[in-house]
Amino acid sequence: MFTDHAKIFLKAGQGGNGCTSFRREKYVPLGGPNGGNGGAGGSIYFMCNKKLNTLNQFKKRAHFFSEKGSHGQGHGKTGCTGADVIIEVPLGTVVKNELGRILADLNVDGKDFLACQGGRGGRGNESFKCSTNQAPRIRELGEPGEENVILLELKLIADVGLVGFPNAGKSTLISVVSNCKPKIADYPFTTLVPNLGIVDLKEIDGFIIADIPGLIEGASEGKGLGHQFLRHVERVRALLFLIDINDISPSESFKKLHSELGKYSSKILEKEKFVAFTKRDTFDDEEYFLTFKKDLLENFEDLTENRIFFISSVTGLQVRDVMYVIKQTLDMIPKEYTQIGETHHLYTLPDSGEASVTMDDDVYVVSGKKVEKIIIMTDIDSESCLLRLQKQLIDMGVYEKLENAGINFGDNVRIGKFEFVWD
Repeated sequence: MFTDHAKIFLKAGQGGNGCTSFRREKYVPLGGPNGGNGGAGGSIYFMCNKKLNTLNQFKKRAHFFSEKGSHGQGHGKTGCTGADVIIEVPLGTVVKNELGRILADLNVDGKDFLACQGGRGGRGNESFKCSTNQAPRIRELGEPGEENVILLELKLIADVGLVGFPNAGKSTLISVVSNCKPKIADYPFTTLVPNLGIVDLKEIDGFIIADIPGLIEGASEGKGLGHQFLRHVERVRALLFLIDINDISPSESFKKLHSELGKYSSKILEKEKFVAFTKRDTFDDEEYFLTFKKDLLENFEDLTENRIFFISSVTGLQVRDVMYVIKQTLDMIPKEYTQIGETHHLYTLPDSGEASVTMDDDVYVVSGKKVEKIIIMTDIDSESCLLRLQKQLIDMGVYEKLENAGINFGDNVRIGKFEFVWD
């Protein structure tokens, strides 16, 4: 089964805790602090792999966790860094956050993207030694790793996309000109998944062609099956419209296809276009073909006479001619696949460091990325660490903001998941 979208959960590893330790060696009086730092947690990356074709792997596994960093130890030993997790995805995978914002467009083999950063390791008491505090009993806990819900969307990378209504002959054509052997039958929606094939032109380099499942009128609004795969047309460098000559009005069929693509994305219509009326072996009237050709030339300025063909995939009539003309056009187009939107890093919002105070019933809630991070990394079971936390909150202006908000003795204060009594 072909899967072109997935929703997964990522959680990077937490950093290891710092260590509180002092030298205790014979003949070494007044041994100083030697608690080592915790190791950083492992991060999670996406990496492009040209050998993959679908997102099927995420049907079986949707949760990914990287390794935690190990804790620091005495004698100044730093904990080990947690192992990173690398998730391989096919070329053409678009990474989005839960709100649908594009974070990365992975369209180059080997390209990677940092999706979740591992937490920083907490500092041991050796790192807090200074001239005014020769024997600190302060340490930090490891920073939690980032976690996120990620949406993956695969948009196939191909040179040419075959576009047409069901039974227009797309699967038959791609089976004739390439190494792809799709299922072929005389009923609507034979093609349920996109098929990729490499066109072999023998004496010259070929190109990649994609058979997009048949569209129907209203596909851009979600009707039929084709709308699920319109995204795959975005990356192609050229479009080959296949029109069944047996349609009631073949030229009208082309206009409807053209309109549906335009409704989905106006940029798609800026691509190079070719038109092939299929199943010519069922008609012999030359004038019948020329009527439709004239109609298209009059109504579409970007179509030229040498880009409209009448072919038969069964007999091979003009099939190779179409492929050679497309190849000549592709050679003049820079081979840079379309970037789907602007790429962003997952965490772009700067942290101002400002903490805010709000009320939740009778509880004063202090929020802010920096203050919540400090509270998580504080060992609240240690009196020395709590005193350091108190000084940090004062320096950040949290105490002043609580007093301005009208806090009184005995009131509750919540910071992150911890709750304290104001004293």
